[in-house]
Amino acid sequence: MKFLALFVVRSTMLMLMAATTPAWAQEAIGFVKTVAGDSTVTDGGKAVKAVPGTPIRLNSVLKTGAKGTMGVTFKDNQVMSFGPDTELTVDEYLYAPAKGDLKFAASMSKGTLNVVSGVIAKLKPEAVSLKTPTGQIGVRGTNYVVRVEPQ
Repeated sequence: MKFLALFVVRSTMLMLMAATTPAWAQEAIGFVKTVAGDSTVTDGGKAVKAVPGTPIRLNSVLKTGAKGTMGVTFKDNQVMSFGPDTELTVDEYLYAPAKGDLKFAASMSKGTLNVVSGVIAKLKPEAVSLKTPTGQIGVRGTNYVVRVEPQ
């Protein structure tokens, strides 16, 4: 009986710890590779200056300043190059090709972006999308450019 009670307590503690894992402890889905000028990555409401190696996680907000640029590479080898005054949020990211779990979705509110698609777009192109204030882009190619004008 003592063993069962200890097991229940430990199991409950593990579930609580998993449910309260802070954003910074989530697994990285990509990393900043290049930066010039002012750029930030915001996770869990906390913005940090982007430098090569800064992790990108689900719900990360990636921003470049008026003279900033940034390059990001994701686990599936998708490469994104951000121009000045760009803001993008990573909404969904699933990369488990052995299970067939593939998805990339992001929202871009302003700026310019050049994307070289990775494995997700090559294996399951319909699983990649980019939302803008005026529409949604469905990716069917391996390279695309987006420009969102300020409103």
